[in-house]
Amino acid sequence: MKETEALFNVLDQSAQLLRSALDTSYVDAFIESGDNLIAGNVQVEDGKPARQTVEQLQALYDDVHLDQLATESIRQAIQLGMLKAIKEDEIQGNHQLTPDTIGMVMGYLVIRLVEHQQKLVVLDPAVGTANLLTTIMNQLSDATHHEISGIGIDNDDSMLAVADINVTLQHAPVELRHQDALGDLLGTSADLVVSDLPIGYYPLDQKVTNFKTRAKEGHSYVHHLLLEQAMQSVKPGGFGIFLVPSQLFQSAEAKTLLGWLQDSAYLQAFLNLPKDLFAANESEKAVLLLQRHGGDAKQAGKVMLGEFPSFKDQDAFSKFMAEIVDWELNDLLAK
Repeated sequence: MKETEALFNVLDQSAQLLRSALDTSYVDAFIESGDNLIAGNVQVEDGKPARQTVEQLQALYDDVHLDQLATESIRQAIQLGMLKAIKEDEIQGNHQLTPDTIGMVMGYLVIRLVEHQQKLVVLDPAVGTANLLTTIMNQLSDATHHEISGIGIDNDDSMLAVADINVTLQHAPVELRHQDALGDLLGTSADLVVSDLPIGYYPLDQKVTNFKTRAKEGHSYVHHLLLEQAMQSVKPGGFGIFLVPSQLFQSAEAKTLLGWLQDSAYLQAFLNLPKDLFAANESEKAVLLLQRHGGDAKQAGKVMLGEFPSFKDQDAFSKFMAEIVDWELNDLLAK
């Protein structure tokens, strides 16, 4: 925790200096600071920042020894920086970070599903700052020691700039792509898909006419379209784990979504997150586990449905996780 705090303090103080010097948003100053840290020197353009600020910044950066920091400490420091950016810049909901506990739970749920694979490519089609993707990659790497690489896709420049700093500082083997994930994902073939899906409508109706999850009238739900695109990008028999609205199967478009599911993927688990994590009913989320048809895939004898107990209740939470592991080993993965 000390490592995380020390790196966050450097990133925060340097971002504050750059914010004043360049008259910019916190997130843009944070990106500039991250780029300086990676480059090892302070970038000056048109005489900004001034020499005195450059000296202050360089003194901060000289205190950081990246090669001595654990990857998780780096990831958590960047996460703290982005949490501050969300507050300072009032960043919209779809750009907010997936809380660590949820990321850890999602990673823990997929460990047993991929542990037999020596090489693993993990895709996140809505990568944002790469916080969720690197949380899960670090977890899988620690648990399996296999060769793990990632692909992260996003159409937001700022989020992708933070993701680039995140993966570069962690030395994470992640290929980042600046594109609309609902476009043509050329040559993308993943073993596992993970994503905290953005919620809302997709405005480009003409672009999604070939999607089975598109709305028959008006705009389609972007999270439905991304589910279809993601599961199309995973190898036959591969898994996808997603953070989705708890009301996913109760919306007006649920019938279309279920129709696509029937033809393309097995719904293996749907687990509501604790209600106390959310301020309002409509913002409640669930963890959805899908498996693409093909390969050795089959529908589990029973779909794992339930609701996590409060993360604050350690005993009940541990018991529930043990039940999920038992289901994975003796039902989902049983030959």
